[in-house]
Amino acid sequence: MNRLRVTPGPVLALTALWLATRALMSWLLTHDSSPLLGGGSVPREVWRLYFRWYGVLSHGAFPAHDSTWQYPPGAGAVLLAPGLLPWLTYFQAFVALTLAADALIAAALVRVGTRPGRSLFGAALWTCGLPLLLHVPLARYDVQVTALAVISLLTAGRSPRAGGVLGALGALVKVWPALVLLGTPRGSATRRAWGSAVAAGAAGLALLAVSFNNPLAFLREQGGRGVQIESLGGTALNLARHAGWSGRSRYQYGAIEMVGPHVHAVATASLALTAAAFGLLLLWRLRARHWSPATPYDAALAAVLLFTVTSRVISPQYMIWLIGLAAVCLTSRHTSQRPVALLILAASAMSSVVFPMYYRDVVAGTWTGCLLMVARNGLLAAAAVLSFVRLWRATRPPAGKPAPETQPRPDSDRLPDRALSIS
Repeated sequence: MNRLRVTPGPVLALTALWLATRALMSWLLTHDSSPLLGGGSVPREVWRLYFRWYGVLSHGAFPAHDSTWQYPPGAGAVLLAPGLLPWLTYFQAFVALTLAADALIAAALVRVGTRPGRSLFGAALWTCGLPLLLHVPLARYDVQVTALAVISLLTAGRSPRAGGVLGALGALVKVWPALVLLGTPRGSATRRAWGSAVAAGAAGLALLAVSFNNPLAFLREQGGRGVQIESLGGTALNLARHAGWSGRSRYQYGAIEMVGPHVHAVATASLALTAAAFGLLLLWRLRARHWSPATPYDAALAAVLLFTVTSRVISPQYMIWLIGLAAVCLTSRHTSQRPVALLILAASAMSSVVFPMYYRDVVAGTWTGCLLMVARNGLLAAAAVLSFVRLWRATRPPAGKPAPETQPRPDSDRLPDRALSIS
């Protein structure tokens, strides 16, 4: 039989594009003194904040009584990792490891995309989409977290247990990767994935608790967070300043947050919306009847989008997660999320205009800053609604035509050889 021959041209082009764009991102990171690039504020997160935490972690404790420490204990392992490259400064080692995680994601997407019945569009979206955030991804540890989530999704189809373990490790670092397991097919795949995730998460947490003091210190600071200026609630409050609201923005808990009357009510509303989003996702899970090979990917993207737009905090680096998950969706030709991926790319480009380019306007609450935030958050909200609606429709049979539940085989994106033959 003739088999699909994958020509090296697209892979070589993606490799060259990745090298060129990452070189540009690295150059921006070390030449960002211009106010439009943040005036040096972007890399400061690494060499000041992360390095300070590294000093505390290297002495066997998590940063207790530090209002900026709001991350699960697994984050400590990521922040300690630059110590494995002692011949580099902490900043250099952190960026090098971030680029390595970035390359790992790209390589995984290319590997999956070259399989029969799959697509390289996912690798292309990651390669071209991440630079839309300028140099911000290289100075945050979200690329490493996204790598765990992406590989968890790509692995779970063939090995649900391995996918569950990787999802749990990601959740230990930054919670949200636990959502990537939401769309696992019903039955044994779900039991294996979720069971291994619980076991791996419990084992990892126990190991960190034995190795470090104050492993749960982050809960107190996370619970104290308010409404960050770039969230949907923060945007509404910023607009309210033009209508006479007496509040203002202030730096606290490691972010610019809104303070003043009714802020607590807005924060409570955000938590209520997050709970409602969780309820919608559970309802989808109960009502879904048809699983395609892309359903686990699509469900992960929809879930993270819903939790992002309802959050009290929407930091620029959150877009890294969404780009990564959208890229996984596009590796499958069965995905329902192609229009959503385009909205995410548009929102990512707008995020760079917001931060670092016009962040002072956002903080000051000028009309320019408010309109930019309305545009960015409007795109995200539209993406979240569209993602969930398309996921719902893709997994429910048409009205009047009930369909039996179907479960994809581990390699169900693979079509018969004769269907892939080319002349």
